[in-house]
Amino acid sequence: PAGVGEAQPGLLAGACTISAVLGVFFVLGGSAVRAEDPTSVPDYADYVLVDKSDRKLYLFKAGRVLREVDVSLGLVPTGPKQREGDFRTPEGKYFLDARNVDSDFFLSIHVSYPDESDRVRARAQGIDPGGQIMIHGLPNELKHDLRRYLDTDWTDGCIAVSNSDMVDIWLMTRESTPIEIRP
Repeated sequence: PAGVGEAQPGLLAGACTISAVLGVFFVLGGSAVRAEDPTSVPDYADYVLVDKSDRKLYLFKAGRVLREVDVSLGLVPTGPKQREGDFRTPEGKYFLDARNVDSDFFLSIHVSYPDESDRVRARAQGIDPGGQIMIHGLPNELKHDLRRYLDTDWTDGCIAVSNSDMVDIWLMTRESTPIEIRP
């Protein structure tokens, strides 16, 4: 799919990229780190909520909001993703199931769309449900003015955040963290 690089585990470049990100994060005292101890490990979220209508992503732990982040969505933000190429962001309950430091975007975390019910629905309609839905930062190579990425919905169906917010999300989630995407 366009815009998403293939993960290449074990590459030195990928390891260097994430090491640099983590180093900068801790040196600058990232917002996910407790203020009283800037060397402490960030809190891990046990649930991620994306509210499409408010353009917000929330990281929760034990029912408490750890972090709130502004998001950009697919070019057609209203309604659930139905098929490949509809430029919609999915709606439903999924999991964060893979990480990619070698993405075309500043870090990316894969969302488990399509799930079995999405595949069954698409099969019944004779269409491809699409896939490769990610939470990611800005493109590594900007093709437009920065304001376009921060002020509008511009993805093919992914959930885009600022690079600094992506660092927090990367550090505060684990593989298999549940994510719910609401209309």
